[in-house]
Amino acid sequence: MKNKKAAKTIKDSFNSGTNYQCYEMLGSHIRKINGVQGVKFSLWAPNAVRVNIKGDFNGWNGENYAMKLNKKTGIWQLFIPEAKEEQGYLYEVYSEENSIPVEKADPFAFFSKVRPDKASSIYRVAGYNWKDKNWMEERKNKNPYSSPMNIYEVHLGSWKTHEDGTFYSYKELAQELPEYASKMGYTHIEFLPIMEHPLDDSWGYQITGYYAVTSRYGTPKDFMYLVDKCHEIGLGVILDWVPGHFCKDDHGLYNFDGTHLFEHKDPLRGENYDWGTANFNFEKPQVKSFLISNALFWFKYYHIDGIRVDAVANMLYLDYGMKWNSNVKNKFGGNENLDAVDFIKKLNEAIFKNVDNPLVIAEESSTWPMITAPTYLGGLGFNYKWNMGWMNDMLTYMEMDPIYRKWHHNNVTFSIVYSFTENFVLPLSHDEVVHGKKSLLDKMPGDYWQKFANLRLFYGYMIGHPGKKLLFMGGEFGQFIEWNFKKQLDWVLLLYPQHKMLQQYVIDLNKFYKNQASLWQLDHTYEGFSWIDNQNYEQSIVTFMRKSKNKRDYLIFICNFTPVVHYDYKLGVPEKICYREVFNSDSEKYGGSGQVNKEILTSFNEKWNNEPYYVMTKVPPLAVAIIKPYYKLVRNTKYKVQRVNNK
Repeated sequence: MKNKKAAKTIKDSFNSGTNYQCYEMLGSHIRKINGVQGVKFSLWAPNAVRVNIKGDFNGWNGENYAMKLNKKTGIWQLFIPEAKEEQGYLYEVYSEENSIPVEKADPFAFFSKVRPDKASSIYRVAGYNWKDKNWMEERKNKNPYSSPMNIYEVHLGSWKTHEDGTFYSYKELAQELPEYASKMGYTHIEFLPIMEHPLDDSWGYQITGYYAVTSRYGTPKDFMYLVDKCHEIGLGVILDWVPGHFCKDDHGLYNFDGTHLFEHKDPLRGENYDWGTANFNFEKPQVKSFLISNALFWFKYYHIDGIRVDAVANMLYLDYGMKWNSNVKNKFGGNENLDAVDFIKKLNEAIFKNVDNPLVIAEESSTWPMITAPTYLGGLGFNYKWNMGWMNDMLTYMEMDPIYRKWHHNNVTFSIVYSFTENFVLPLSHDEVVHGKKSLLDKMPGDYWQKFANLRLFYGYMIGHPGKKLLFMGGEFGQFIEWNFKKQLDWVLLLYPQHKMLQQYVIDLNKFYKNQASLWQLDHTYEGFSWIDNQNYEQSIVTFMRKSKNKRDYLIFICNFTPVVHYDYKLGVPEKICYREVFNSDSEKYGGSGQVNKEILTSFNEKWNNEPYYVMTKVPPLAVAIIKPYYKLVRNTKYKVQRVNNK
């Protein structure tokens, strides 16, 4: 009796939008009922008139395998003793409008057959022997805001492939990818969506199986092994997640039971005309249960450390992407999707309540305020947001011939005006190196040498700018052609000196970033940043400081966006001490011209750039130079040198 009441409560909470573990109730689950081993199938399809199950266990003939409907809950169920793990199955869904059934994959399946097969697969997702206990314990106490975060964004199908073009498996990737990302100095790997999707060309962003890790590369436990290996080597794992829209393939969620079950029935709200997909209907409580449960599922069963929520603006605005005046308004007459806002807040509240120190990152491109503020303060509840404004401004600027950059100096400096209004990630993502946009290296102006110099400068400025960092695969060694998901990265380029030196530069830059508390300890507050000179547009040079909690621990960045060398450049500094250069992108070992500062820089007692002192330094061309406090000068009758910092 108690079990029946509990089951009723669970089903009621699903229909009220508050069941955040509904994957334990719906889908296919291996069970022993009345002493009989088999599989229990449960499907939410309240408007279907009949549902059959066909699969490997009945010769793909569902005629005698009709499910039973609970009219109060809208859930169909059937227990099949013959069914076994890893067997495939599909639902035959009959609707009032169509007497011919539509074959549907299970929305809650934990695994699927390899595309183009559309069938779901019975799979016991629990039971993996995790070895990341120490990682998970340490994560509980880690403060992401005051820690380094440098993300390597990866598309698993094209990072590396076999010689015949076939995919690496999860297990094969686990032997190479974590070690490579760690060697490169990254702190996290972010995977483009690995949920099941029918079309390779969608890169995983048009999903049919939200609970199923794609079978292209192996089994769910194989993917767990990959995550485990990342944690073993000290890398966090972030998954791209797509709760805003889904693909319209016949076997997916679209028009699931002959009605608009998951998508909005109003085509202006349910159809995503830009992407050829369907938008989730956030008015429905069951959709909220489905999606919030899904996010928590990936944290629980796959030990992921974060999700990057795709296309948040598409959810927030009723008229997002529409090329005409749609006149779709909310009840107050605005264009905000109030139901989506409610969903997002509930999603983030559930994640932060149930997961220790998660990363929940919004890919959001509008000016919606308080994206990363807690919900109890009126925010949406994410803890990070991609800084799309910085990315667009800087790519526009970097693509210009340096001779024109002085007229667009604001592109470099404007982002600091709003950098501390949200917790930002600076993204140079896959979206910027496809569809004719060219690779990052090929975007850079100038001859062969200048392209590499510009890219080194760009990366150096990015490391110095407030905010966490993200770079898409291939950018670390200068992929020359834009990303092609159909083939692996051009690793052969590492046989060429400039590409190999660029890779070494990124390694050294990433490690420098991790070792300097001033680059991340006060990332999201004005206390961690100050301009020295942001107005030198004539020479296209910006200088600024990054600071840590230790007032004597700071870095000074000098970024020169032209190919002109400046000797005896007067630079304001905050203390009457000596400084030394600790990093220079123009070093010959990185393929630069070698305009480095080898000597100690002595400060002089005169105000400059609103600082009380100054040093004379050499500014390398198309480069970033970083200096740090080194010696303190104490004036008595003579100058005496006192060592302060030799790191």
